[in-house]
Amino acid sequence: MAYATEQIAQALKAARETKGLSQRALSGLAGMPQSHISRIESGGVDLRVSSLVELARVLDLELTLVPRRSLSAVNSIVRSTAGAPRQPGPATRKAWRNVLAKLDKLSHTDPTNTELAQLRRLTRDLEHLGFRVVDLPMVRDMNKRLDAVLEKRDADGIHRVLIEMKNLRNAAAHGVTLDAPDIVRPAYSLEEDSDGE
Repeated sequence: MAYATEQIAQALKAARETKGLSQRALSGLAGMPQSHISRIESGGVDLRVSSLVELARVLDLELTLVPRRSLSAVNSIVRSTAGAPRQPGPATRKAWRNVLAKLDKLSHTDPTNTELAQLRRLTRDLEHLGFRVVDLPMVRDMNKRLDAVLEKRDADGIHRVLIEMKNLRNAAAHGVTLDAPDIVRPAYSLEEDSDGE
């Protein structure tokens, strides 16, 4: 599934869940089969604009093309009006419990490691912030890194997990998504940029 399509599918699913609608209830309101809604949410079908418009209407969403330069402002407004933070699904919660268990195990084997103590604090911060930016692939990646640390006692691995966790915590605290990092531009350049800026 293309990244943009995946974002739209996730937004539709989140809006459906926020409204407390099942896929079956949404299918009745939107006039399309429940199986089609399921395929849309899972990325198994190429979403037609007419279907997107109808789903958006039922879910109290509005489709708008936004100039790219205004996107961060629009995203900020949407986040501020979005209501409750996104809750992790069952698979994400299970993977998160595995991260916590591995951190406990590492803490018992090396109780004086300050980076492990920082990791424990960061996990509590993320839980408090409601997992707004934590998704299953990120948690699975952390589990893999912690497995490598447990197997090799790799201090660099702990440091890398600590940096990732800090980035997640900071993104959650500031309501930023980690999907599309900002492009860092130099303060000045000797030649004009190719896009004329």
